[in-house]
Amino acid sequence: MHRFFGIFFNPKVTLSAISQKPIWIDVLVILLITTSLFSYLIMPSSSQDRAQILKDNIKLKERIGEERLKQRIEELENPSPTFRVVSSFILTPLSVAIGFLISSFFILIIGRFFSIEGKYIQVFSAYLHANLVDKVLGNLIRLILILAQKSVMQTTTSFALLFPAVEMTSIKYVILSQIDFFQIWLFLILGFGLSEILRLEIKKALYVSYLFWLLKTLFYMSLGILGLRLMS
Repeated sequence: MHRFFGIFFNPKVTLSAISQKPIWIDVLVILLITTSLFSYLIMPSSSQDRAQILKDNIKLKERIGEERLKQRIEELENPSPTFRVVSSFILTPLSVAIGFLISSFFILIIGRFFSIEGKYIQVFSAYLHANLVDKVLGNLIRLILILAQKSVMQTTTSFALLFPAVEMTSIKYVILSQIDFFQIWLFLILGFGLSEILRLEIKKALYVSYLFWLLKTLFYMSLGILGLRLMS
């Protein structure tokens, strides 16, 4: 438990200890459970959001036909309990765990351009602990906002919050929504860990951390823009 609170209140010392003795199983379990619960609780609001988008999409109606569109909307508005459980408690934690593994690998690859120090398991452990900021605190705040708004799309903890007039189905919104305040905090904390793991001065460690964040953000921006193009 001291590691959990240490990430928020004393991240440098906490990640220094983790780099010397990588511990990850307990924090991985916490992250997967909280992410699964978050997914389960927001699914009704998320499904309603997607159903509304389909209702407003005249071009999609012309492309796939009115009957198929109505069927898809009905499935979104009334998801089966089985689908909700399988999606939230099997598919979500599986995809999140794979994401952690792949992300840690690429962080280490980027780190190799600056240092030959550090092992994968150290980076993996530090990355998991840094994700407590986003996946626990961040998702808790997002959940409160989503339940209050009854909408996922109208809720954000990103730069899009600063531009309320931006249309949610616009490219500008997609870009702004990927610059999340909790993600920025996460990678700041990770920089402290990478400084210890890779034996780098903090400035270079932050380069490694935020370079990965930038590449990841650009990747998800591209997917979001592609999704808008397919829907148009």
